[in-house]
Amino acid sequence: MINYLWFLLAALFEIAGCYAFWMWLRLDRSAWWIAPGLLSLALFALILTRVEASFAGRAYAAYGGVYIVASLVWLALIEKTRPMLSDWLGAALCLAGALIILLGPRLHSS
Repeated sequence: MINYLWFLLAALFEIAGCYAFWMWLRLDRSAWWIAPGLLSLALFALILTRVEASFAGRAYAAYGGVYIVASLVWLALIEKTRPMLSDWLGAALCLAGALIILLGPRLHSS
């Protein structure tokens, strides 16, 4: 269960960090937006290492589904733009894939 918390926190910091750069480069905000962006991205990387997974690639793959859902929540809450039904359907598919990666049985090939 703690993995889900780590994934949610990682998504928050990754999206916030990237959004800070978006503000600077796409919305013509001050270059001072870089500092919190870099800090946020560093925290994202540190937090993602807390996930209990045997391999980094598997943790990152599972995180991808959580990131997509978190991005749509960010879109709705921070950017005040309502995600479309197709956005949510796609996110549900990605989250289902993430759950399979995290919780699915481990089949070993010979």
